[in-house]
Amino acid sequence: MAGQDDLKILVSVSPDELKAYITLYKGDGNSKVSKDDMLRALALQRVTYGINEQVLEQYAENPIYNEPFCVAEGVAPKHGKNGEVKYHFNTTVTNTPTILEDGRINYRELNLIQMVKKGQILCTLEPAIMGSNGMTVKGKVLIGVNGKPAVLPRGKNVAVSEDGKSLYATTDGEVEYLDATKVSVYTNHEVPADVDNSTGNINFVGSVTIKGNVLSGFSVEAGGNVEVYGVVEGATIKAGGNIILRRGMQGMGKGKLIAGGDIVARYIEYCNVEAKNNIQSEAVLHSNVKCGNKLELTGRKGLLVGGTCKVGKMIIAKVIGSHMATPTDLEVGIDPTIREDYKRAKEEMAASESDIKKAEQAIALLKKLEAAGALTPEKKEILTKSVRTKIYLSSRIEELKKEIEWLEEKLKQDGDGKIRGTSFIYPGVKVTIGTCVMYVKENLQYCTLYRDGADIRVGAIDK
Repeated sequence: MAGQDDLKILVSVSPDELKAYITLYKGDGNSKVSKDDMLRALALQRVTYGINEQVLEQYAENPIYNEPFCVAEGVAPKHGKNGEVKYHFNTTVTNTPTILEDGRINYRELNLIQMVKKGQILCTLEPAIMGSNGMTVKGKVLIGVNGKPAVLPRGKNVAVSEDGKSLYATTDGEVEYLDATKVSVYTNHEVPADVDNSTGNINFVGSVTIKGNVLSGFSVEAGGNVEVYGVVEGATIKAGGNIILRRGMQGMGKGKLIAGGDIVARYIEYCNVEAKNNIQSEAVLHSNVKCGNKLELTGRKGLLVGGTCKVGKMIIAKVIGSHMATPTDLEVGIDPTIREDYKRAKEEMAASESDIKKAEQAIALLKKLEAAGALTPEKKEILTKSVRTKIYLSSRIEELKKEIEWLEEKLKQDGDGKIRGTSFIYPGVKVTIGTCVMYVKENLQYCTLYRDGADIRVGAIDK
């Protein structure tokens, strides 16, 4: 408390020392408080910072008594903000099914796998914000805390950008986020149990390993290999590399295996199977098989019964057909994809020739209208499109002619495929080698079927 005999000045400071107040108390006299009086009172209480002299002047001229008024304010410290990692993928994946346009729910498309491409940015750093110091009304410095910089959660198959501010994938694969400490990209996806409603369909750019079964109606697509430890039912498996079935496949007439490399399975039943290279199994039953190189049935059974098999070079099996004369259609000597490409090219050629005739008819009609001056803007646009179509189709037809010629030459080449039965080949088996056909009408044992000119011969097993 400071002041004259009849006037007192009370200085109070807030607990955090960020504000100082003055309260004036008037005595019996008529004395007025001055600005300097208030400054001296503040100095006695060590208030030296943030004093608002304009307020002091105002209250000296027009004093208000018995009420505190703020005359000094300090500066509170500003604490910084920690840096953050901003993720550019969903870090909280849940098994939410896909809702179709008609409102139905597709429980087989759960979108559990998040695929990323090589070079894709996975996360970026939000910089830390620095703090700033403050000051109390008594001149004491208040330290502001700086924000801490964040650290990029670098895991496997990811790299830090040159400026150190982002993380990107170094390969195509599945991105995984582990406890906010690691972001990794994996080229192999593992399903710990069955492929069913809990996982949905699998579509992965790398390789896939399935520890359980693949249930009917589901699909697995992989850019690399697919390995299944359990049984595959009426499902679809497509692999850019190899397909390995530790047990086998009971396709129920709707199962599909398509591999860009080899297929290895213990057994294959009632399936559509296609491999660009080799197929190896203990038994293939009542299935449609396409194989670019060799189909080999080994092991205890070595059984090939029913269905059709189109194989590029060789079929090897212990038993082909059955004693019940089960129809079994075998074709070797020409890569089945060449026949399919030839058929596709011929169909496209026929369609293109038909379309170019229609375009020529339209052009002739529109040219007549143009000569008569009756060509509307709409018909002029149709004429332009028709001319473009004719030019494109003419070019495409020339390409198809060359492709068909090349394919025909491949088809005319003598097929050097062989079929080797290390035990029995039963009646009911139809054999096509190149362009030659043979129907097996009696039991054949320990032999090799091969082409000799225009005929198919039965030779020794090591032929």
